[in-house]
Formats: sequence, C-alpha cells, structure tokens
Amino acid sequence: MTKNKNPKDSLPRQNINYNKITDLLFEVGTLRNMRRMHSQTLPQANDTIASHSFETAIIGMLLAKMENADENKVLKMCLFHDIAETRTGDANFIHSHYVKADEEKVIRDQYSGTPLEKEIIEILDEYNKEKSKEAIIAKDADSISQIISQCNYLKDSKDLARWNRHTIKRLKTKSAKKLAKTIINKNSFDWFYNFSDATK
Repeated sequence: MTKNKNPKDSLPRQNINYNKITDLLFEVGTLRNMRRMHSQTLPQANDTIASHSFETAIIGMLLAKMENADENKVLKMCLFHDIAETRTGDANFIHSHYVKADEEKVIRDQYSGTPLEKEIIEILDEYNKEKSKEAIIAKDADSISQIISQCNYLKDSKDLARWNRHTIKRLKTKSAKKLAKTIINKNSFDWFYNFSDATK
C-alpha cells in the first residue's frame, strides 16, 4: 500500500505561480513547430525538436536499463535537454563552430519561479557537463537518435556511412555502441515486414 506523501514535501499552493507554469507549457509546445537544423544538409528531414526529444527519452530509458543506471534521471535529462532551444534555436554541426548560446541563462530564465526550478537546473548542468554515468547515457541517447535520423533520411550508402562514422565516434557506453552497430546494419522497415509476415 502506498503511503501518503508528507504535505511538507510539496510546495504550498499559494506559492505556486500558475501563470509562470502555463507560460512554460505554451513555450514547450512550440518545439513541435521547430524543425531540427540538420535539415540544412538533410532537406528531406522533417523531424522536430519535440519528436527528437521524445525519441531520445525512449532510447535513454533503454540504455539506462542496459547500463544499470538511474532510469528516472536519464529520462529527465533526455526530455529536458533541448527545451532551451525554444530561445536559442537548434544549432547544427556547422552553427556550433561559430555560434555560442548562453544556454545556462536560458535554463535559469525558463524554470525560474516554477516547481521545477532547482531540480531541472541541477540536472541539466549535470547533463551538459557530463558529470555522471546518467549524463553520459543521455548524451549517447541523443547521438543514437541522430543515427536513426541519418538512416531514415540518407539514401546514398557512402554518405550514410560517412555520417554514421562521425556520430558513432561520440558514443561512450558499450550498450550504445552495440545498439548503433545494430541500427546501421538493419533495414528500417524490418519491424513492418516482420509484422506483416506474422499476420499472414
């Protein structure tokens, strides 16, 4: 039987800024309108920052289980890792060599005055500085999501191999490296063909 939470563990309702929370939710919702900027060199790509974050969270949870890490922490890192891009934009590989965004300020401004302020600021600092096993796993999940996008959008085998080699170099955990090798050697339609064969 689940014990009732101690009321002291929650914020007093009169101290909750519902306007600030609502503004944050509407801002987060705009991520579904923001295409990822790898579309500069992958014009056929139609994924958004929102869809990428969702996919990264699923990958992150899988990797956390495979690496015996804190799934809850990895999920939070994956879900929140790109929300600052509502204000900075999504810098692709080229942009990142020239543009320096003040992401720490964005994160402070976005969560200030919300119940998430302390936890998310701390967890994103841990993620961005790769201070823990969970941060490394979340970074790997982000890269695996990119590899999946490359496999979906790059049709030339030489281009795909070159892009994937570059992305795989960033992976650090054994599970992510093994998963990446499986992904790049798999037909992205296998799940559908297998389902179709099984239902005949």
